[in-house]
Amino acid sequence: MAVDLLLGLQWGDEGKGKIVDVLTSNYNIIARFQGGPNAGHTLVFNDMKHVLHTIPSGIFHDDVINLVGNGVVIDPVIFKNELGKLDDQNIDYKKSLRISRKAHLILPTHRLLDAASEIAKGKAKIGSTLKGIGPTYMDKTGRNGIRVGDLELDNWKKKYRALANKHERMIAFYNVDLQYKLEELETEFFKAIETLKALIFIDSEEYIHQALKKEKSILAEGAQGSLLDIDFGTYPFVTSSNTTAAGACTGLGVAPNKIGDVFGIFKAYTTRVGSGPFPTELFDEDGETMGRVGQEFGATTGRSRRCGWLDLVALRYACQINGVTQLMMMKGDVLSGFKTLKVCTAYNYKGEIITHLPYNIEEKNVTPIYTEFNGWNEDLTKMEDASQLPKELNEYIAFLEQDLDIPIKIVSVGPDRKQTIFR
Repeated sequence: MAVDLLLGLQWGDEGKGKIVDVLTSNYNIIARFQGGPNAGHTLVFNDMKHVLHTIPSGIFHDDVINLVGNGVVIDPVIFKNELGKLDDQNIDYKKSLRISRKAHLILPTHRLLDAASEIAKGKAKIGSTLKGIGPTYMDKTGRNGIRVGDLELDNWKKKYRALANKHERMIAFYNVDLQYKLEELETEFFKAIETLKALIFIDSEEYIHQALKKEKSILAEGAQGSLLDIDFGTYPFVTSSNTTAAGACTGLGVAPNKIGDVFGIFKAYTTRVGSGPFPTELFDEDGETMGRVGQEFGATTGRSRRCGWLDLVALRYACQINGVTQLMMMKGDVLSGFKTLKVCTAYNYKGEIITHLPYNIEEKNVTPIYTEFNGWNEDLTKMEDASQLPKELNEYIAFLEQDLDIPIKIVSVGPDRKQTIFR
């Protein structure tokens, strides 16, 4: 058996949560391999909307194990709140949820450090979600971090105090106006730790190894998107982890030769939250319509998403670095009603026409070159079969498949798990 991967190919918010939910019935284990509560995976079914941040998106299915891998960073307070919402729906997560002992913990002072750092940047801020993700990964690579497994040791609170004290000295160094009461934050934090300790901690790399030996099927669920990867994204406007396929190997302890299918998720257009370059961004009525019809608001931050035409240069790049074997196109229904659609197929980069993603895609260096397509007016949201899709949409899909040389196996035509067309 091999581990299949599911990844976002843009700047996040592609709809990964929905597709994991749709595919979960094919798997025994769903495993998150990176990121933390900066992720927001939205699932809609039974006329209800569910938003997950750290917990894998297979949690609503019986008899499926949901694993939080070693590459994930966990905020116990946010995690506790997520569990509370599952309690409200009578989800038996204590039976199905597993936490890697090697996953790192986000402390209250990590969030404060994140806020202090962003304030200090002023106009140069990178658009952090302020969830403490970056400082936690910094402590991880700096070999100062506290991991889930430390909670089973007698000296973990001593280790916590030493790290929190260090963080407070760092916050003072930023010399910004940040008001906080650490005692109150810690009270909430330590309560949440007790909730976390009631769950099952595992040596996740061994667990996955044994599961593969027993021919269990595993889907690794990525968070954020490939263009936010710390190495291959639009640095420095990126997240603090590897969001690409390689991150699944390090975030779960899976050998590269154990990777199977790589499912790449992308929107029929492009969105981005926060700061950073965005060559195809629209500032006109078309962009406003995409945002309004697509309800483009961040599931984690609530911030409005910037909208633009599909960037095939960036999508091509993401497919290459991830080794994508199948594509899933989300939010095709949002493009209904546009008379003309555009796809960026190349860049004018400093006077040269290129079809690959260059080192810098800031507006001063890059002008998108578009190919135009006829739009469609049909309402896709009630369609149930690929044969019902309008001719213009099929032409749009065929063009993308030919350029990327990868089949588009799923077209999403609405937020509900039922609004999914398999091709």
